[in-house]
Amino acid sequence: MENSFKHFAGRLAEFIDVSRDGYAILSADDTLLCANKAFLAVFFRPETELIGQSFEAIMRTVFDTQKGPRIDTDNIDSWLNRVQQLRRSRDFRLFEVDLVDGRWFLFSEQTLPGGEMLIQAKDITKQKIVEQHLNEHTRKLTNLALTDELTQIANRRSFVASVQAEITRCHRHNNAMAFFLLDIDHFKNVNDSFGHQAGDEVLRQVARLIKSTLREYDIFGRIGGEEFGIFLAQTDRDTAVEVAERLRQQIADEKLYIDGRELRITLSVGIALARNKTSFEQLYADADAALYQAKHSGRNKVVVAEYCVIL
Repeated sequence: MENSFKHFAGRLAEFIDVSRDGYAILSADDTLLCANKAFLAVFFRPETELIGQSFEAIMRTVFDTQKGPRIDTDNIDSWLNRVQQLRRSRDFRLFEVDLVDGRWFLFSEQTLPGGEMLIQAKDITKQKIVEQHLNEHTRKLTNLALTDELTQIANRRSFVASVQAEITRCHRHNNAMAFFLLDIDHFKNVNDSFGHQAGDEVLRQVARLIKSTLREYDIFGRIGGEEFGIFLAQTDRDTAVEVAERLRQQIADEKLYIDGRELRITLSVGIALARNKTSFEQLYADADAALYQAKHSGRNKVVVAEYCVIL
């Protein structure tokens, strides 16, 4: 039996015509010569309006009607110029295309030496939905691994990793940096007097208040218990003290309501400033020493480890 596509060209055309995959052939000058029903359906246009049209004309109509492949641009000329540089740049090209109606297709372009192009379009919508669900699930798991469940800020592991990376960057650019340790004063009394659920709500509200005060790129996390950490890049001593005092004052002035009961909370803050070749461990130790002094000198205070000055 002869093994030749030429011999079975007619049968092959019959199969292509009923295939769920789209097929089309473009001439060397980019005119659509033929296409099966599945390919025509991708463009939401009948055969009489597509066959004989150039690729450019087809895509301009897609852009104007907003039916078919999604074209995310305000400038169709620029988009066409960019796409034309990719087309026929290789003998075979594979890429994904999403449609305005939400479907996804895997397109392939096979170009012959003479310039004619065979296009195949395979519906991969179901695969993309599964992929998106998996990506979302992975994102949620990653977020859970990096986020403190109670306060929804960075947990200790995530916080330390972020600070260590930022310390390296600050060293490389010789930037000043400051590290804060913040501790809620008399937090044990809150748990003993109002219960652990009230204590949890205090932690949530304090975390929310602190986060609202910081810059978007400042690193903020829960170290453990009622202790929080903040890392400020490109921050000198005066700015660090100003930020810490603003945080301390904001918490002291805030009225927290837990189950209808008003609570007043204060913070003690220890600040460590960067030294040459500073490590996270050294910053933490310095800030912890400053926090200890703030706690044992009356609380609701900010202490800088550099000079151990009570502010």
